[in-house]
Order: sequence, then C-alpha cells, then structure tokens
Amino acid sequence: MKSLNEDIKNGQWKPVYLLYGEEAYLKKQYKDRMTKAILPDGDTVNYAYYEGKGINPGELIDLAETMPFFAERRLIVVENSGFFKNAAPELADYIKTMPDTACFIFVENEVDKRNRLYKAVKDKGRVVELGRQDEKTLLYWIGAQVKREGKLIKTSTAQYLVEKTGTDMENLQKELEKLFAYTLDEKEITPAAIDEICTAQISNKIFEMVEAVAAKHQKKAMDLYYDLLALKEPPMRILYLLSRQFKQLMEVKALCIKGMDKSQIAKTVGIHPFVAGKYMSRCRSFGLEELRSIMEDAADTEQLVKTGRLSDVMSVELFIVKYSSV
Repeated sequence: MKSLNEDIKNGQWKPVYLLYGEEAYLKKQYKDRMTKAILPDGDTVNYAYYEGKGINPGELIDLAETMPFFAERRLIVVENSGFFKNAAPELADYIKTMPDTACFIFVENEVDKRNRLYKAVKDKGRVVELGRQDEKTLLYWIGAQVKREGKLIKTSTAQYLVEKTGTDMENLQKELEKLFAYTLDEKEITPAAIDEICTAQISNKIFEMVEAVAAKHQKKAMDLYYDLLALKEPPMRILYLLSRQFKQLMEVKALCIKGMDKSQIAKTVGIHPFVAGKYMSRCRSFGLEELRSIMEDAADTEQLVKTGRLSDVMSVELFIVKYSSV
C-alpha cells in the first residue's frame, strides 16, 4: 500500500493496477482515491467502468487504444471480472505494450498468481493485496476516524467496538457513523454508547455463547441462544455456527500445540489475527479430544433433527445445556 499511496501523492501513474483481497472497504477507498486523482474535476468523458463476468477483452483494448479527450490519459476501471482466475490471453498480451495514454484499474476478490494476466500486470504495473487488517491497524484507523470527527475514544473502547461488531472495515465504518450521530453532543465515545447503538454480529454472539459454555455459565449461554431465536435465527443455523466455532477452536488448539504464533495460526485457519488471538485464549479451556467429541456430538444432534427424533429448538437447547453444565 505504501507504493500505491506514493503514486497517488506524486501523480506518477503506472499503466495498470490490480487491487485484490478480502477487505472491500480498502479496495473501494483506493479505487475512488485513484479515480479522483487520475481524472480530477469529475471528468466522465475519459472514464469507463465495467463490472462482472462476460466482459469482452477486445472492447477494453479498443477503448484503451482510443486517445483521451483533452486529458493526459483515459481511465478504465474493471471490477469482479474473473479475468485473474480464468484466461484472458489477448488482454495479457496487450498490457505488455499498451500506450501511456490509458490506465487500467482492476479490482478483484481473488486472483491466481499463475495467471498470465496477473503476471503481465505485476511486470508492467502495480499489484496491491488489500486483505484483512491486523488489530493494531484497525485500532489506529478507528482512532483516526474518531479524531476526524473531533471526538475521543479510549483504546480499550475501540477494542470493544471491534469485538462487538467484527473486523470488517466497511461494517465498522457504518457502526462508527451511527456512533457519531448518536453521540453528537458528547466528546467521548464510550462502551455504553456502543452497547446502546451498535449491532453485534451474529458470529460474535455465537462466540459469546461458546465462551459461556466454556466458562460453564449456563444461564448466559441459554440467554444468548434465546436472543438469537428472537432475531429469527433458525436453530439449525445456530447449531451450524456453533459447530464451526468449535471446529476453528479445535484447529487453533492443534496449531497452538505445534507452537505456531498468532499470525501463522490466522493465516492457516483463514481467520483475522484479532479473532485468532481470542481463539488462542479460549481454546485453553478445552482439551483437543474434548473439542473433537463436541464436534461429533453436534453432528449427531443434527442427525436426530433430520430424522425427526428431536425438534430443532429442543436439540440445540440440550446441546448447550450438556456442555455448559458444571
């Protein structure tokens, strides 16, 4: 991202950019910043936007060959095309010799680094991965957003916000906007304000339930279950999410035993480093065999519901009660 920020600051542009990764918020932010910097004053004549599968590479090439109208370059933004997972050989060949009067910005979720187009972009332009941000970066970003609004937030409160609403930056931005409106006449954002106005992610409630089960806080675990039912979450989906949490705990437990650190575990399991830290702390409450047994029991519970031997609501209740009993 450092090189990309320098390009934006200096106005020295590569002919082609690829922004990819899981963090939708950052991809949108950089796409918009680059568009505004390359085509100031809202120039729509030299701007073209394409989205989705089925885009004709030949049309993109023809457009790039067209001279810009009273501007240095023509900007072509291509989003979620799938070109970096499937072959687009004519585009890969064209990028190697494309003129300086055109600039491509590709925005994708996933890429195959063996792909010809990926290699061409990497050689001719700039490839930037915008993935999940670590806890330190998220807290710094939240602090900057709050400061821009002329407000204050403690680090512990920012951590609480992330724990409650999740690590997705786009969702965090929406929750911050709600907080700014709610605390309009207040200087500091507090945990009480977060509890009052912010929406807890379903996955966060599920993890709270797992923590309550691990701590043998049966009442809290059951209260969380009934809260989810009140939110119209189907019991079988709740069981599935519980099973997934326990499965990830089991994976983290096994990797902890192998001596892996938080960043290695996050990458291996495919979770945010912030979440990996929480899992590493919680998995100490379980043995590896105990977690494996819970997973097997969850599968048996699902089978009992599918065969009609237990109701879905009752089956999940029994599952929670069993593992949260002292």
